[in-house]
Amino acid sequence: MINKFRISIALCLALGLMVHFQSAAQVPDSIPGKMAIAGSRPDRIILHPGENGETSIAVNWRTESAVTESFLELAPATPGPEFQKDVKQFSASTSKFTTQKEDEPILNFNNHAVKVDQLTPGAMYMYRVGKPGLWSEWFQIEMPDSKAGFSILYYGDAQTNILSQWSRVYRESHLKSGRVDVTLHAGDLINRHNSDLEWGEWFKGGAFLHSSIPTIMTPGNHEFRDVKITEHWRAQFNLPANGPAGVKELEETAYEVNYADVKLISLDTEQIDESSEMLEIQKKWLREILTNNPKKWTFVFIHYPVYATKAERTNVKLLDDFRPIFEEFGVDMILQGHDHAYARGQANTIAGSDKLDYHKGPVYVVSVAGPKMYDVNKQEWMVRSAFSTQLFQTIRINGDELLYESYMATGELYDSFVMTKKKGGNKIVNKIPSTPERNGSREQ
Repeated sequence: MINKFRISIALCLALGLMVHFQSAAQVPDSIPGKMAIAGSRPDRIILHPGENGETSIAVNWRTESAVTESFLELAPATPGPEFQKDVKQFSASTSKFTTQKEDEPILNFNNHAVKVDQLTPGAMYMYRVGKPGLWSEWFQIEMPDSKAGFSILYYGDAQTNILSQWSRVYRESHLKSGRVDVTLHAGDLINRHNSDLEWGEWFKGGAFLHSSIPTIMTPGNHEFRDVKITEHWRAQFNLPANGPAGVKELEETAYEVNYADVKLISLDTEQIDESSEMLEIQKKWLREILTNNPKKWTFVFIHYPVYATKAERTNVKLLDDFRPIFEEFGVDMILQGHDHAYARGQANTIAGSDKLDYHKGPVYVVSVAGPKMYDVNKQEWMVRSAFSTQLFQTIRINGDELLYESYMATGELYDSFVMTKKKGGNKIVNKIPSTPERNGSREQ
């Protein structure tokens, strides 16, 4: 009886401490507090393309602080377990990380990073991370080969209710589309820039998909505080550092990923919006990398939209300083976020006029993947728009033809077009389904 009494007291104390921890940290119900705590086995494993997306990869993962040495092992994929005889091992660079967001607990852990190059386009590989006795599972990946075709999954903001409501969109998108070459996020992955609990939701929401499909992202305003990007960004991601040379503020936020036929460009629009110096630096860099650009297809992905879903939200700096560059160099698509609504259309400046041609020029898309919603005001540039709709987009390229499809969270097609490369400009044929346009307002 005495032993049972002692056990009961111990249990009550333990439960009391757990309740105290969750109360003090205000851990939301959608994510257990333990998800913020790193362990000895790797978690938050994420795969990125390298600067050459067809021949290189970059992987990042997290462990507790006690794990000071970690590795990546890689082998060509085989139909059976025989791949194990051809495993190559790569030592990771390890960095210590400490974080606390206001009412959240202080967290200490290590981040590990490895880059691997000289891989074969179109080949399949397997990799795992960790160390003997503490390995992750093996992940199977396929290197892109854009000459044989190329595919993108593109998402607008996740931002809020990430695990509870954004995750279904991310998971449905992969079930719907199958294997793609890259996933692309247009900023505001989370709501509070250095909330490790929210970052934990984002990683759990994508789970093994983050580890299996190369992922790239551009930062949104919610990844910043006082024009400084969250310390999580460069610690937990392993993005290309080939942006404007020598500009530390833009490392891994303004960059490019190149494939044989495709160029993907991230611009840091928060710093464009807040700093005239960063605006001019990125403007100069963008012009440099687009001059004599040999790629057949070019995409720019940014957070703030050039053309917004409400006219008053249009970013004048992007409109005045970057739209002319997009038009001059024939950028095919501008993939955007921020507005928590959907719109797609074209716009091109008519020489010698202040009017626009809405049948030529780059295609601009604004989309949202999470449940936070804003209103939409119909404008001339829009071909299709949607209010209060979570979506994901697939872009599939085959030679001179591009198929764009936007799906609602339920997997139902909402918008589509085919773009074909032609002399004098791209030709677009709309393939919009019969689904009624989702109009409305938060005031209704």
